[in-house]
Amino acid sequence: MNPSGPPPPPGPVGGRRAALADRTGYDEAFLGPVVALPLPVRQSIGTVILPYTHFTVVFRPDRRLAAATAVCVEGRELLEDVPREDEWRFDPRLPEEQQAGDDLYRNNSLDRGHLVRRFDPVWGPSALAVRAHADTYHFTNAAPRADGFNQGRQLWQGLENHLLDHAAVQERRLAVLTGPVLHDSDPPYRGIQVPTRFWKVAAFLQDGVLAAAAYVLDQSPDLSRDAERALAGATTGAPPPLGPFRAYQVPVSDVAEITELEFGPLPDVDVMPATHAPEERWRRLESYEDIVLHP
Repeated sequence: MNPSGPPPPPGPVGGRRAALADRTGYDEAFLGPVVALPLPVRQSIGTVILPYTHFTVVFRPDRRLAAATAVCVEGRELLEDVPREDEWRFDPRLPEEQQAGDDLYRNNSLDRGHLVRRFDPVWGPSALAVRAHADTYHFTNAAPRADGFNQGRQLWQGLENHLLDHAAVQERRLAVLTGPVLHDSDPPYRGIQVPTRFWKVAAFLQDGVLAAAAYVLDQSPDLSRDAERALAGATTGAPPPLGPFRAYQVPVSDVAEITELEFGPLPDVDVMPATHAPEERWRRLESYEDIVLHP
């Protein structure tokens, strides 16, 4: 191609890629104290950083899923009247074959689970908020979850609202880090290893000082019920037999250990430090009253 000549007209993919070029992503200084993107401890794990509107995805092409996401939540400006959309799309900045698209979710019981909730980045001027909402519908921000609802899932979906209402009243701001626990033993299905656990770390100011709380959502199958199929997984037929959702509050240091991600100062400002007795380290959540928000 002649470098001095005019560039070719952009096609649909080129136009969409250009449309994402102005995304600035997650602001590490959003709370004042720096809360950095969680990145793999092992440099051998390859990731791609994908900025969107008010959030960023740390993506692992080898797993075709995100390793982590980070979103800035401005509780004083959240817009709740943005219409829901169901049109998921590939991120044109990555080859489609590196992303888990509709083929993973078609004709089965798996949900496309938002990692960054669709309402969390929806704040600021109306046009920006609408764009942030649309940005959450990229496949890079989805991970397969069991369908159906139970108490554990309802608690998980309402955690950010609960933290905004109770733990971050002073500033009404949160930095929320979320992702699947990507483990080598995750069962395979349609070319994707399906995560059985998800994690969330919320950072906020408490009495003007940085604080953090961590949670795990477990959808591991009941191995006593169907051990062989759960361990082997399914490649083309039914998805792995995921179990009911169980929500836990856990030490941030435990999330760092099971994910092999770096969380900077957050383990040291955990409202539920790892000094608890082993049987209390993972606190099963049955209601919001079970959540620890003060050391």
